[in-house]
Amino acid sequence: MGEKLGVCAMNLLPMWVFYSLFSIIDARQHLPGFSISSTVFASHSQPISLIVAKMEAQSPGVAEVKVVHHQDLNKRILIALIISSTLLGAILLFLLCFWIYRRKTSSNDDAKCQKNLEASKGTALNPIISRFNSLRLANFKGSVSTIDYKLLEAATDNFSKSNVLGEGGSGHVYKACFNDKLLAAVKRIDNGGLDAEREFENEVNWLCKIRHQNVIKLLGHCIHGETRFLVYEMMQNGSLESQLHGPSHGSALTWHIRMKIAVDVARGLEYLHEHRNPPVVHRDLKSSNILLDSDFNAKLSDFGLTVNLGAQNKNIKLSGTLGYVAPEYLLDGKLTDKSDVYAFGVVLLELLTGKMPVEKMGPTQSQSLVSWAIPQLSDRSKLPKIVDPVIRDTMDLKHLYQVAAVAVLCVQSEPSYRPLVTDVLHSLIPLVPVELGGSLRITEPLHPKVPPSTH
Repeated sequence: MGEKLGVCAMNLLPMWVFYSLFSIIDARQHLPGFSISSTVFASHSQPISLIVAKMEAQSPGVAEVKVVHHQDLNKRILIALIISSTLLGAILLFLLCFWIYRRKTSSNDDAKCQKNLEASKGTALNPIISRFNSLRLANFKGSVSTIDYKLLEAATDNFSKSNVLGEGGSGHVYKACFNDKLLAAVKRIDNGGLDAEREFENEVNWLCKIRHQNVIKLLGHCIHGETRFLVYEMMQNGSLESQLHGPSHGSALTWHIRMKIAVDVARGLEYLHEHRNPPVVHRDLKSSNILLDSDFNAKLSDFGLTVNLGAQNKNIKLSGTLGYVAPEYLLDGKLTDKSDVYAFGVVLLELLTGKMPVEKMGPTQSQSLVSWAIPQLSDRSKLPKIVDPVIRDTMDLKHLYQVAAVAVLCVQSEPSYRPLVTDVLHSLIPLVPVELGGSLRITEPLHPKVPPSTH
């Protein structure tokens, strides 16, 4: 930048000097007896008497002509030239000093980068943590940091089994402790071929561009041989799947918290569908890809299959999870934003009933949650009986009927019958207490009611 500024200034200096001299000449024009006519310029070769005679001839009626001596005028020109030269020299000196300063600063920055690179190759942990923290706090602005493999080894205690948070189709997720204040989740993707590599690159690409309160934050990534690592913000309460279908069986999820989770997921989808241009389809929405922080705020994760919604996706490879895939996508490969709405409807049924999206009925038989729930959701006498026992009788029946109606619309087999996610969001927000991010005002406690003892 300094060099460009110097070149620009050097191009302008001749014009500035010319302008200064022109101003001096222009000032002389206004002095008494001064003219830049051919007559005066000819004075260098003609006697004063002839010039006076000519001036008298050109100015009839003027009784007296004053001849101005040029000694004082020449002094003024000399002073002006000295001042101009001094200013020119000062400007050149300033530009030279600025250029030297920029070169010195650039050299220092290069030295610091080289020092950080050498530190990342060593075994010391503190310099790497400092570098990681500085990158993390920089908000990345369209990119994520590359994290040193040795840092991940140290933070996960060499990927100890005791630090395993979960296991997915592509690998394990580990708890990583970088220091006392920074915990993260490290997803390890072992060699899975071209598909795994493509999903890894797709997820990094999307999470670099997407910034939303209901979308997981990617802190960094690492490539070590054939293994890939993704480092996310820590979500203390794990996935919605583990909360609903794990050892606790949804005991920590009250009716209002479940509605809050549904609203958070709808907000994340609304951002993808309505506020991205072109619209974005998540394509793998399910309870295991909905993560919960310490306050049960829900965030969408796993963007490995995410695509832009457009004509180029008509023949895209069929992907998704059984039980969440929309019928038209499964049968015809037709992908729209309504495919995500269908998957959201299945998640809403999970929150409502506590059941898995596909239940095994026998060694060779299984039943989808949608086909089981739809007939009962439309019958108000049966609806309260299929609600998860953990939250049964803890909600207003009117609210229960409204959620059931939204779920039924979302899982319609015909895509055009499904609502937009914006409409879903507006239907659910009034069911969430203000304290949890909705618009419902209640006076009763937010924890579930304890049934009276029968003893």
